[in-house]
Amino acid sequence: MKRITAIVAILFINIIFQSFFVSGQEFEGHVNYNPFLGNYHPTPFKGAKKTATSLTLPFFDDFTGYSMYPDSSKWTDFEVFINNTMGASPLSRGVATFDGLNSNGIPYDSFSNTAFRYADSLTSQPIDMSADSAADSVYLSFFYQPQGNGFYPLPPDSLMLFLKNRYGDFVKIWSVEGSGIQPFKQVMIPITDSLYFHSTFQFRFINKAALYWADAVWNVDYIRLDKNRSLSDTAVTDVAFTSNPSFLLNDYTFMPYGQFMVNHAGESALFISDSIRNSTLINQSVDYGLEIRNVQSGAILSAIGTNNILLGGNTIGEVSEPFSIGTFPTYSADASVVFETKYYLSTTSPTGPDVNDTIIKDQVFDNYFAYDDGTAEKSYFLNLSPTLPGKIAIEYHLNKPDSLRGMAIYFGRQIPFSSTKPFAIYVYSSIAGINGAAHDVILDSTYLLDPGYYDSLNHFWIYTFRHPVLMQPGTFYAGTMQPQGGSSDSLYFGLDVNRIGPNHAYYNVLGHWIPSGISGAIMIRPIFGHPVFGTGIQDVAVEKEKWQVLPNPAKDLLKFEFGASEVTIYRLSDIQGHTLMSGPIRPGNTIDIGQLAPGLYFVNITRDGIPEVPQKIIKL
Repeated sequence: MKRITAIVAILFINIIFQSFFVSGQEFEGHVNYNPFLGNYHPTPFKGAKKTATSLTLPFFDDFTGYSMYPDSSKWTDFEVFINNTMGASPLSRGVATFDGLNSNGIPYDSFSNTAFRYADSLTSQPIDMSADSAADSVYLSFFYQPQGNGFYPLPPDSLMLFLKNRYGDFVKIWSVEGSGIQPFKQVMIPITDSLYFHSTFQFRFINKAALYWADAVWNVDYIRLDKNRSLSDTAVTDVAFTSNPSFLLNDYTFMPYGQFMVNHAGESALFISDSIRNSTLINQSVDYGLEIRNVQSGAILSAIGTNNILLGGNTIGEVSEPFSIGTFPTYSADASVVFETKYYLSTTSPTGPDVNDTIIKDQVFDNYFAYDDGTAEKSYFLNLSPTLPGKIAIEYHLNKPDSLRGMAIYFGRQIPFSSTKPFAIYVYSSIAGINGAAHDVILDSTYLLDPGYYDSLNHFWIYTFRHPVLMQPGTFYAGTMQPQGGSSDSLYFGLDVNRIGPNHAYYNVLGHWIPSGISGAIMIRPIFGHPVFGTGIQDVAVEKEKWQVLPNPAKDLLKFEFGASEVTIYRLSDIQGHTLMSGPIRPGNTIDIGQLAPGLYFVNITRDGIPEVPQKIIKL
């Protein structure tokens, strides 16, 4: 018993150090959420589905496709996440990521974070090997990597491989325990037992996850099953792209097209880059091309027919071409515009899968500014002072006057849930001590809000301002304020760790602003231009049944009047956003505010998880 307790203590210490220690007040945490899976659940995968006839050898998949789900012609289940952001230096674009998140992108156990269980699985379609035998020297090979760009799986976690015998039983024949990041490592599995040579053979990967944190990651890539192989048949005879092309912008990942066109020379990247891996053991002369296309019109905006790079054996080389468009298309200032960037290999030697010879990425111009790519690999949070609010500010710039309409924020899920961690949105023209500013200059702010995880179009929760904030050209800062007192401590924001370059982030938990030391982009996006709809909060609140508190002004008792609701929580805060009183409330109930100092306060209620419009009250 003492030994088990000691092991648990060691695991807890490991969790603390791998998950939280970054600097004094700002930290990296787990994201515990994948909205891509939950929002785009594919119809063909409503249950395990098998092909009408068994596949035949060879079997191959390197997960280069653009769906976040496994290819249904090769796999029967859909629990892993196919992506190009979680793997570190993969063999080719795309990996299959195993973690503790289910097919809906949320933890297998959302209420307990102390369990161990079998989590994701990846099961091949049936493969007919009835005509084969051990004499055919059949090998199953694959590459795996713990952690990647996420958090590493703890030692009790494991990645396992099962083979299905002729009796329908899946037998574990290989496993590895969790560990820290390492390069992709190849595994060679000989299939020699006669029980596996039948017409409906399958193999299955499963990870056992310690649900301390649901995104302890395993990545699997380049799976090959074929005969006439040997233990030394580890060579990968393929030249392939390993990543998506870079963004067309020099700093932002996304921005409004109207803002871009005012200074397209300054906002455009100088080069468009990508990486190619020569997985063979000999030098390869590789021809490649580049094309940029306007998706709306189909017009080719820029093209480089053929260029060449010489790659040594088993090396990765970067290709980089100047970004130049003679005439940018004209659209309205608020238009959504998409340019498609395509890198392609124009040589076919050595032979290999063709699917990873072409890589496409869309450059989107829409109504928001962003430094992130839309995918969170980790979370970012602040450890607040008990007596001071915590603030985050992200630096942006405008090229022309515009109307700030709201903010889009990506929250990381937490156990327990963060629905009771209120925050406010702040917009500044300057923050004290940064870029020579003497004081914080606040352009606008909101009342306290609640975080949300609704799967909107781009997986962000959208908060709108009731009145647009008219902004002038130049630098501004958009961010959040978490009130003091501990109720909002450690609120998780999405963190894109693939961000290259400065993150433009600042934080303030001790009364002064400090440049962030976290590598990656905090996923907070200001929204500009035409009016937008919020995600179920401010924009619909005015149409709801009105509520009120009486009397106003009040001296001692404050009475709440509103329609019936299943769950109603009230929150009373001062003008700095500090929560002073909160708790459950029913229609007609009163609270005693006699102990409060005279002055102005804000009161709000949250009904069925959605906050109402705050009310101002005066305490006599």
